[in-house]
Amino acid sequence: MRWSSAIDEQVRAGRAPDDEAIAQVADAEAVRLGASGAQRRTGELQAELRGLGALEPLVADERVTDLLVNGDGSVWVDRGEGVQRVPEVTVGDAAAVRRLATRLSALAGRRLDDAQPWVDGLLPQGVRLHAVLPPLVMDGPHLSLRIPRHRGGGLDALVDLGMASRSQAEQLREIVSSRRAYVVTGGTGTGKTTLLAALLAEVPAGERLLVVEDVGEIQVRHPHVVRLQARSANTEGAGAVTMVDLVRQALRMRPDRLVVGEVRGAEVRDLLLALNTGHEGGCGTLHANRAEDVPSRFEALGALAGMSREAVQAQLRSAIETVVHLRRVGGRRVVESVGPLRGGAA
Repeated sequence: MRWSSAIDEQVRAGRAPDDEAIAQVADAEAVRLGASGAQRRTGELQAELRGLGALEPLVADERVTDLLVNGDGSVWVDRGEGVQRVPEVTVGDAAAVRRLATRLSALAGRRLDDAQPWVDGLLPQGVRLHAVLPPLVMDGPHLSLRIPRHRGGGLDALVDLGMASRSQAEQLREIVSSRRAYVVTGGTGTGKTTLLAALLAEVPAGERLLVVEDVGEIQVRHPHVVRLQARSANTEGAGAVTMVDLVRQALRMRPDRLVVGEVRGAEVRDLLLALNTGHEGGCGTLHANRAEDVPSRFEALGALAGMSREAVQAQLRSAIETVVHLRRVGGRRVVESVGPLRGGAA
């Protein structure tokens, strides 16, 4: 039917269904439902087509930080005690998972299809979305949602959450106020983005923050924030904007502090150069299982940018002063250490 085609066309183009398309669906059922029924149906369709469907109650659960949907329709969540299955919630078969993944990708303003079989985007609620289609993944499409639970409030809020002690909070404030360059490190799901946002909330209001991210996740409570976000290539392979591009653009935008949401590629070369040429107080996050692994992680990333190990060490030594390392203890995310960069670049 025409209304179905209108909605399908918008979703395939990477757009959420608009009010007109949804109204067409409700109007088509108005004869059967009546005026009040059609109005109610409009509300139901808006929730179904613009919301998270069966996943909505799980996202509303304040304990859930990660929500995963596998190709078989099974749903898994992390409530702080590791990933556990939610047997009472299912999405359906592989075709139903694909429809959900395609619709959520459209909500994030991204296109997901055979020509573009993965999506990394941000939903309107601030939820980070990753979706991938077969044949890149076996057994059907898979969805991963990362749900932010701490939205600003500075370091005092993290103390209240038990993520940092008061003495650690004072150490971290001193790092910010003295404009030391630092990286926040830790494994997956340890709260790196949360801590970075809290640190940025402590930056004086008169300073200008340039935040560079692959996907905009950092919720910064600060009066002067400029956010740059990378862009994937289109289906013709053109139009990509990389993190390297964005770091270079950010340096031309008069930043008081340069923030790289996650250092994980060749942009490390431009970041180290910036921190060695007068851009004090720069920061970012880095995946590392131990604080001692940070130099070797930078060396590996530097190799992606064509830098020798010696060149990385020489620049890193004068660029990054402090490492703030996080880890998970049981169901809690905690600051394990705050200290100077140590290891291969020392």
